[in-house]
Amino acid sequence: MSPFFLRRPSLTIDPFLLSILVCPQCRGPLTLSEAPPGLACHACSLLFPVKDDIPVMLVEEALPVTEGRP
Repeated sequence: MSPFFLRRPSLTIDPFLLSILVCPQCRGPLTLSEAPPGLACHACSLLFPVKDDIPVMLVEEALPVTEGRP
């Protein structure tokens, strides 16, 4: 495993990229979600999907997150 990347079974995001990405709706922090793969904003209860290793940071494309699980 490369020390420069966070590895998940279905998701690989550079830690530096994750540290600078914010929720486009509230500007809050994002966390990795494994199932479904994406970046979750807990403040907005939204999951931003990752397609072809590229985070889709559009509020219109975000999925709702239910309590405890995306």
